[in-house]
Amino acid sequence: MEQTNVPQVMFLPFPAQGHIKPMMKLAELLNQAGSHVTFVNTDHNHDRLMSHTNLTSFHDRSPNFLFRSIPDGLRPDKARSVSNIRELLDTLQTVARPAFRQLLISTSVRPTCIIADGIMSFAAIDVAEELGIPVITFRTYSASCTWTNFHLSKLIEIGEVPFPDGNLDKSITCIPGYENVLRSRDLPSICRVEKAEDPLLNFYIRETSTMTRASALILNTFHELEAPVISILNSIFTKIYTIGPLHALYKSRISQSDSSNCIGLWKEDKSCMTWLDSQPLRSVIYVSFGSLVNLTHLQALEFWYGLVNSGKQFLWVVRTDLIVGESGIDPMELEMVTKERGFIVSWAPQEEVLAHPAVGGFLTHSGWNSTLESINAGVPMICWPQIADQQVNSRCVSEVWKTGFDMKDTCDRSTVEKLVRDLIDSKREDIMKSTDKFARLADNSVKQGGSSYSNLEKLFEDIRSMSP
Repeated sequence: MEQTNVPQVMFLPFPAQGHIKPMMKLAELLNQAGSHVTFVNTDHNHDRLMSHTNLTSFHDRSPNFLFRSIPDGLRPDKARSVSNIRELLDTLQTVARPAFRQLLISTSVRPTCIIADGIMSFAAIDVAEELGIPVITFRTYSASCTWTNFHLSKLIEIGEVPFPDGNLDKSITCIPGYENVLRSRDLPSICRVEKAEDPLLNFYIRETSTMTRASALILNTFHELEAPVISILNSIFTKIYTIGPLHALYKSRISQSDSSNCIGLWKEDKSCMTWLDSQPLRSVIYVSFGSLVNLTHLQALEFWYGLVNSGKQFLWVVRTDLIVGESGIDPMELEMVTKERGFIVSWAPQEEVLAHPAVGGFLTHSGWNSTLESINAGVPMICWPQIADQQVNSRCVSEVWKTGFDMKDTCDRSTVEKLVRDLIDSKREDIMKSTDKFARLADNSVKQGGSSYSNLEKLFEDIRSMSP
């Protein structure tokens, strides 16, 4: 492999939209700052990205940016969804490491460093150490959930996981800084297992441990939001770059015409923006459960009745694969009966939606990108978490940052109706105090001289210093 004094950075995200999106934004920012970038997706996601991307336009704004891919081990026609995450992880762990190693040794120019997703450590870190290439780990979760994951073994050791008596409201006291915050139900979804030997739980324990071998940690958060826990994480990682909200940092440094042409796994339907233009100020509840969460037929009906009965206008993202089960609702049928009160799209330009003045609240699955985008836009949330880090995020929203309500483990129309009315009307004044405060802090963090802006500059500088 050749050496060059221009930084050559290789990215390896976990193959899911919520992981690819922030790593892609960082990759473009590094490219804009002069680094050559190689972005490695799975074959399946590479094909999806390419089908939704104008490559000519992309390379006009991001020269010296290559896309490469490796297999994930699943058949091309196999769904990549929550329901078969265990199978995906099994096959990924078998094929990704040798494929990534082969990609590295066959590249003509040696990477200056690898920026690997924290849960792709199994594929990246051993290979990088073997080849003498520095690795920076990028955990696409909040600092709060990252810290929680460092205590999974402790939770098992003291008998808190698996949940011993089914009491989900039991306080968790072994995670410093969160003694009076987290309950069993607020732990990551991987803790909801029947036995401590569960392969998925142990995968996260191994990956969390392995990523400490990286030279630094990148987090898509901002210092002012999670300062106490970031300080604690400094006892594990000597260097931490908090560079969030990355979508806002991206917009602050890349021209508006360029930043509006983002790439992703889903094709956006922008027709909802015209509908939002016709709605009163802060009157609409935006509903999206992200790219992976599924609803049963009954859950979809409870949400729909709750939204309609609230009397508020709503914009609902109903993916083609959102509703599952034999009695699935036809999205087209749902759209027809919704027209008087709301608007349905298959995928929305979420950052634009949350920034629209008509949007007054966000009913969300509490994925970290969605949570951070909502905080940045100053939009309060109703949280319905389902998987991974979402349980921790929703608890922090309601109890730590106080920017929304947490309705985890509940799905009934009366609760949805009440919380929508509380968010838009009766409790809005109180919740907007914290929401407005954190929106200002987020905005300041990405301005020149702000904490995230400065940390990004430091990351650029440190990567340049790795070049020969």
